[in-house]
Amino acid sequence: MNDLTGVPDRTRLLTSLLLLWLYGTALRFTILAVPPVIPLIHDEMNLSATQIGILTGLPSMLFAIAAVPGSLLIARLGIRVALVLGIAINAIGGALRGAVPDVNWLYAMTIVMGAGVAIMQVTLPPAVRLWLPHKIGFATAVYTNGLLVGEIAPVALMLPLVLPLVGTWQLGFVFWSVPVFLIALLVLLFGPRPESTNGLQANRRWWPDWNNALIWRLGIMLGTVNATYFATNTFIPDYLRSNGEGEWISATLSALNIGQIPASFILLAVAGRLERAVWPYIVCGLLCVVAAGGIVFASGIWIVVAATLQGFAAAAILVLVLALPPLLSPPDDVHRVTAAMFTISYTCAVIVPVVSGLAWDLSGIPATAFVPIALCGLVLVILAPAINHIPRMER
Repeated sequence: MNDLTGVPDRTRLLTSLLLLWLYGTALRFTILAVPPVIPLIHDEMNLSATQIGILTGLPSMLFAIAAVPGSLLIARLGIRVALVLGIAINAIGGALRGAVPDVNWLYAMTIVMGAGVAIMQVTLPPAVRLWLPHKIGFATAVYTNGLLVGEIAPVALMLPLVLPLVGTWQLGFVFWSVPVFLIALLVLLFGPRPESTNGLQANRRWWPDWNNALIWRLGIMLGTVNATYFATNTFIPDYLRSNGEGEWISATLSALNIGQIPASFILLAVAGRLERAVWPYIVCGLLCVVAAGGIVFASGIWIVVAATLQGFAAAAILVLVLALPPLLSPPDDVHRVTAAMFTISYTCAVIVPVVSGLAWDLSGIPATAFVPIALCGLVLVILAPAINHIPRMER
């Protein structure tokens, strides 16, 4: 088995960062290949709106459900094997989604794919801690940048390039699974060495310590980001339509997602200096509150500006929070803390949009859907100062 043993430090560093970036893109390639072809799936399989909703919601549900089992895989098999296994499951499930013309098969393979992505997400922070312990903030910014690119590429290229090339949405899913397979092979060949050669135990604890306040603090902090992003995406179309700004829906949704990219590149330059700083969380949390208000009270192009600000702030928080488990946890607990963090955060991402919808339905006032979203920013501001009271772990 090849790895990075014996190669110069600079080559090892660059190879590690490249693999982290590629692994980040693989987190989203298969998932974001779906939205552009939903109309084709809807028509060909004669699906209802509810069935489409289930299809698009399954991955997020798996991110919460499969996070702790991912911690078990890391504890029993090691980080390297878990990295490859997660990405392989993602690729296999993603490629097979269209193999059988049946909605239950489509759901089943989407569940498999989502489970693979959930395992991948849990393995990345421990891998960063093991692989690049002295560049945790920067390495986290690198793979998060890859994740954001992986969100944009399938959405941008599926209809104009991939579908004309392969002919069907089923083969389109296969197309986006191929680079995921290739990245799995690269990680297998050049990824971090087994933990036994890095001073870590092979059979580690895997069940999270749910009594640990750090777990809940990090989970809710990340949950504010996920909830803000998913709830804002969910309610922008209907809200803008309700207040006569429907012509700005497409531009606003695009701005929310594209606004994440500048934040990611800025964090590539400064993440290492902001690893334990509190002020970025407070500033970004307040920006999320301001942006939610802008979407509600602004009009025309200013709604797009507000959505861009929301995407920027959310992406910055995402990079910073994902760097915290390897910074604040003992090396042998990073996988447990990360698994719990994702379980809590994606549960928040499910609950907050529901609460926003209830607020709209019960009040009859569309703008109230954004009140829980704004509160997420305030919660982040309240929780952020506590990270300075947790001792830095020895690297």
